[in-house]
Amino acid sequence: MIETIRESVMAALTDMNFDLSELTGTMVLGPAGLDLESLGVAELAVRIEDDFGVRFADEELPAMAELTLDGLVALVAERAGAASAAGQAD
Repeated sequence: MIETIRESVMAALTDMNFDLSELTGTMVLGPAGLDLESLGVAELAVRIEDDFGVRFADEELPAMAELTLDGLVALVAERAGAASAAGQAD
């Protein structure tokens, strides 16, 4: 699942016209690295929510810009796993 999430995030960033040639797993997504700003973070969050059925609260979005690519992928995987487990428990 990790690789699927990573590929989805990279595809979304490419669609959003970000140059990923220097993006590494340890690069911060926000202004200190890839330079994803607040609207970009919000768009990326919506794409992730649509692709993986996870949700991010509005107040979480500023902190998402401080995550690395690996950190974001791990967060989505954790939430997707929790959402999947909750769905199975119903």
